[in-house]
Amino acid sequence: MIPTDRRSDDDETLADLLGGARGAIDATVPPVAFVLAWLVSGELWVATVVSLVLAAAIAIWQWRKGRKPRAVLLGVAGVAVAAMIALRTGRAEDFFVVQLAANAASALVWVVSIAFRWPLLGVVVGLVLRQRGTWRRDRVLARAYARASWVWVCQYVVRVAVFGPLWWSGDVVSLAIARIALSWPLVALCLLVSWLVLRRSLPPEHPGLRHPQVS
Repeated sequence: MIPTDRRSDDDETLADLLGGARGAIDATVPPVAFVLAWLVSGELWVATVVSLVLAAAIAIWQWRKGRKPRAVLLGVAGVAVAAMIALRTGRAEDFFVVQLAANAASALVWVVSIAFRWPLLGVVVGLVLRQRGTWRRDRVLARAYARASWVWVCQYVVRVAVFGPLWWSGDVVSLAIARIALSWPLVALCLLVSWLVLRRSLPPEHPGLRHPQVS
């Protein structure tokens, strides 16, 4: 739920605005289930079925809780693509190729957005607050979003640095453990640190995220 305008910026965090780490927790379940089913059965097709069933169950639960259908379908599609790649190659570790590629691409996109002065953190929060591009006309706020966006770049780079060598070595169990450790805990840390950077980048007299100063 988007907070009302009567709530002050001092009472809000990025976790409040962006929905917290709930989605990251849900996204962790299918990959972990895939690895556990593969370890128990020794069959990739069994692991695929288990992960897809759980992904569908989580998607239905999210949809009933009011999440947008498109976001729900994208989550299921991501698991399906990852499972199909693993089945195609016959390598369980390839289930995590999509995750590895997505994080590498995300890091690049965030860096490009900062370079072109459209930091994605500002874009996302601006959409949540229904500000469109107003925040960007506030140079102080735009600069603060750019600094905080680097925290998100680091998040994706950390995942690539960990997932890459593990995937290359074929260490499926370690990939599953890393998937847990670098999902919701890392998201929560990223939300906290980027919020602190954002707040400290704004001068005391600035009215806050909800009130861009447009000259």
